[in-house]
Amino acid sequence: MTKPLPAPKKYVIGDAPPPLDPALIETLKQCETTMLGHILYWGAMDTGIRVNKGFGPRIAGRALTVQIPGPCSVMLHYAVGLAQPGDILVIDRLGDTRHACLGDGVAAAAMRQGIIGAIIDGPCTDGEELAELGFPVWCRGVSPMTTRMADLGGRAQVPVSVGGVPVLPGDAILADADGVYAMQADEAARVADIALTRGRMVAARRAARGDAPIALADASGAGRLVSAVIGEDA
Repeated sequence: MTKPLPAPKKYVIGDAPPPLDPALIETLKQCETTMLGHILYWGAMDTGIRVNKGFGPRIAGRALTVQIPGPCSVMLHYAVGLAQPGDILVIDRLGDTRHACLGDGVAAAAMRQGIIGAIIDGPCTDGEELAELGFPVWCRGVSPMTTRMADLGGRAQVPVSVGGVPVLPGDAILADADGVYAMQADEAARVADIALTRGRMVAARRAARGDAPIALADASGAGRLVSAVIGEDA
């Protein structure tokens, strides 16, 4: 009798990541993604990852990473049970943009587990119902074609790629109406502190300036940079 060909495990679950410091989560919640966008060139998911139906309250939490192939959502259903309150599903669809792996039924189960949102590198379904349910989803649109218990395999709590960004299990996620950032916890703490400090400095400068008009080039520093080059050519 012919032996079956060797194959990797169909389902894999990595080690559970440590919890994020609650103080870090509270600090991140004070930041807008655009504040991070002023100081970082990495960590921001591409603009195809958009908030579903405009329902994008600011959330911050720990990444629960999942990989599921094509029309199969077995591992996603299992992974929901691995979550701790405050976790955010980060779902790598391995290139599939046709099948929706999450709708109002999965979202309701996720909410009961304490999951506060989902980031999907693919579509969701039941878009209106998800918004009415109060479960925020960032994804690549809406599809009526859903995944099934196809038993194709999947992985959870492993490194994934979503929106062009590598995400590790337990990474810090910040998401709002403008987009999604993923960062390792130590970097998130540094970046959030810098963003909030910059925000306070800008507010203080505006308050000191009052209503006095100022040219945009002077305020941003563009005037100084351009004038320096023009001066060299004179």
